[in-house]
Amino acid sequence: MATWPPQLTDLKEDATIPGTGDDAVLQSVLDAAVAMVQRVRSDLDFGPHPLGTPPSDDVWLGTIRLAARWFARRRSPEALVDMAELGAARIPAFDPDIERLLGIGRFRGPVFA
Repeated sequence: MATWPPQLTDLKEDATIPGTGDDAVLQSVLDAAVAMVQRVRSDLDFGPHPLGTPPSDDVWLGTIRLAARWFARRRSPEALVDMAELGAARIPAFDPDIERLLGIGRFRGPVFA
């Protein structure tokens, strides 16, 4: 199992982002994704001394993919990216694969207080 939280190098490797020019932005996006996942998945134990269920590999990967999506969308408030000869394409606001990995949104299931 990967260690929590995901690191900047993990994000850069998964998203194949070379160099260090955007490291500060990438780190802030990753920090925000980690904070959001920890807030939404309060049923998991994210601490260094697990008392409950630790985050699984799919939550770890989902967090990285969420950060990569937010990084890609930062330059396009309208969620459009230019793809050279292919024209423009829309980056969806919600990704069912990421939601499934994280167990959020419609994949959260019932929550009992």
